[in-house]
Amino acid sequence: MYVPAMPSIASDLGVTSGSVQMTLTAYTAGFAIAQLIHGPLADSYGRRPVLIIGTVLFAICAVIGALVGGIESLMYIRVLQGVAGAASAVVVQAIVRDMFNKEDFARMMAFITLVMTVAPLVAPMVGGHMAVWFGWRSIFWLLAGFAVLIILAILWRIPETLTEENRSPFRLMTSLRNYRSLFKNPVSLGLIFSGAFSFAGMFSFLTAGSFVYIDIYGVSVSNFGYLFGLNVVFLIIMTTINGRIVKKMGSHNMVKLGISIQLFAGILMVVGQLLDWGLWGTVVPVVLFVGCISTIGSNTMGLLLSHYPKMAGTASSLAGTLRFGTGSLVGACIAMFPSDSAWPMVSSMAACSILSFGCYFVFGRKA
Repeated sequence: MYVPAMPSIASDLGVTSGSVQMTLTAYTAGFAIAQLIHGPLADSYGRRPVLIIGTVLFAICAVIGALVGGIESLMYIRVLQGVAGAASAVVVQAIVRDMFNKEDFARMMAFITLVMTVAPLVAPMVGGHMAVWFGWRSIFWLLAGFAVLIILAILWRIPETLTEENRSPFRLMTSLRNYRSLFKNPVSLGLIFSGAFSFAGMFSFLTAGSFVYIDIYGVSVSNFGYLFGLNVVFLIIMTTINGRIVKKMGSHNMVKLGISIQLFAGILMVVGQLLDWGLWGTVVPVVLFVGCISTIGSNTMGLLLSHYPKMAGTASSLAGTLRFGTGSLVGACIAMFPSDSAWPMVSSMAACSILSFGCYFVFGRKA
């Protein structure tokens, strides 16, 4: 949400833009790594305590972020805020797993994944207006307000879903053994990385899409927003379809549908570049690719967690860390290439579609 306000933050705190950009890296690092901690804690002490403490810490960090006077303080606070924010990312999936079987889980998670995917796309627009109207510090006050509302909703509406008999005492060595068992299971890794590479393909677009559309194809900034919105529209359509037919078709068939569409989109993108199909030769396959993110992610997660009911938090945290880490790594690799060609984005998205397809059909489909 505060990405559009980065220039204002740099000016106000008297630092370089690179220093402010590092605060975003600090947040994502805390968010990715902390998921490995929150999962075992949620499996040991229950979902509500971890969710409540994480959200309270997030609210406190947001308030401090609104009051900081230096970039170093903001950096530390963003790391802690990432650690706190990771709690909800892990625990929500574990709660849904506690409440539903794998098909119903996939249906519910499709809509949760939709929200988690669309929110980062919409948040910069909200943050930009907040920064213009009220200053960049107002963004942190808004985040604190949202966190307080979420805390009230948790206390009022969300029960504890992990029964005492399904809890695993928290021990470091036990957690490490649980992670080791997940890593040693090729089926689990197949499902995790099928979803991770699908997600990483979207990261490629988020990293390079604006440069490809605006600088290479000459799309105006305003029209880029409309083309970007097509991804959200198809994402909503695919999520709705998944929610309606997953119980009839089954999670495996929905994964096959999603990764097949993404593979087709990846091939179509490459062909479009080779034959110089222009803007729409890229836009259409990108829309098809991004639209399948929630279908693949929710169903691979449902299949994974159905095999680990007593360590759903641990499995969810590992999947989240690897998914986010893979996406960040691919996005960082894309950023290293010159932005005067669409090939880095196109080739990485095509490669991610092939890897996602391969991970599922070689390993994941045996679940």
